[in-house]
Amino acid sequence: MTDTPGRLLRLLSLLQMAREWPGSELATRLGVSMRTIRRDVDRLRELGYPVEATMGAAGGYRLGAGAAMPPLLLDDEEAVAIAVGLRAAARQPVAGIAEASVRALAKLQQVLPARLRRLATATAPGPPVTGELVDPEQLTALAAAAAGEERVTFDYLDRDGAASRRLVEPHRLVAVGRRWYLVAYDNERHDWRTFRADRIEGTRSTGTRVPPRELPAADAASFVTDQLYDPALVHRAVATIQLPVAEARRRLGADYAGTLDPFGATACRWTSPEDTLDWLAFRLVLLDCDFTVAEPPELVDHLRRIGARIGRATRR
Repeated sequence: MTDTPGRLLRLLSLLQMAREWPGSELATRLGVSMRTIRRDVDRLRELGYPVEATMGAAGGYRLGAGAAMPPLLLDDEEAVAIAVGLRAAARQPVAGIAEASVRALAKLQQVLPARLRRLATATAPGPPVTGELVDPEQLTALAAAAAGEERVTFDYLDRDGAASRRLVEPHRLVAVGRRWYLVAYDNERHDWRTFRADRIEGTRSTGTRVPPRELPAADAASFVTDQLYDPALVHRAVATIQLPVAEARRRLGADYAGTLDPFGATACRWTSPEDTLDWLAFRLVLLDCDFTVAEPPELVDHLRRIGARIGRATRR
């Protein structure tokens, strides 16, 4: 093979696979000598690709992680998958990720062949996520601490607005629905906890490495799900909604309508499915009509706290 640029691209494409390549196999695939392979590897290193080499009978070449991100080679399926993923990422609740995703997608689509561009644009993401945004720097710091098994401290704001300083051992970050959660062992409470990532600020490493603890669940995702939907934390709401039954069912959605009984000519009585106070309050407010909650009292108190918070925000 005399086309050096083309050979380098083929070599790079092989090295980007998650495996180690014996030099003899690379030489056979590319139809060149071992000396040429060594020379081409040196050229890739000069271009910034961190090609690692191991010696011995079982040695070979692999692409490692470097200090900077070099250009990538993608096949057709990989390019389409990334384009679709970037379109979806543009609506995720991580601060700054939407803009970065749009920039990356614009660069990718500029070089995509027409046939792939049509495939990549055949998906349409839903409306952007609204609400609290997660600071990507916090996610990065927490993920690094979990990977490095380091204790960290951070400021945390609980659901009632109470602030506290936490000392924890991060285990995993988990995305559930439209939110990120940190699963961590709380050193001061001597128990496992789940923290909403959008309520975490000022994450700092203590520099203390700790052996990993055994999570009291099959995995982090199931731990978060069990915490969110613990039977002690879910409720069934009963409320009078100032909407006819048909309109209330339409606004609630078929999966969340629960039981709706007529209550006069223009209202209905709603008995909800079991869910968290946050979600029950959200569904009621989203109806965009007057309503009166009969039970549970915890939901009434929760709505009062939300109303007080909104009042403080509008007074500012």
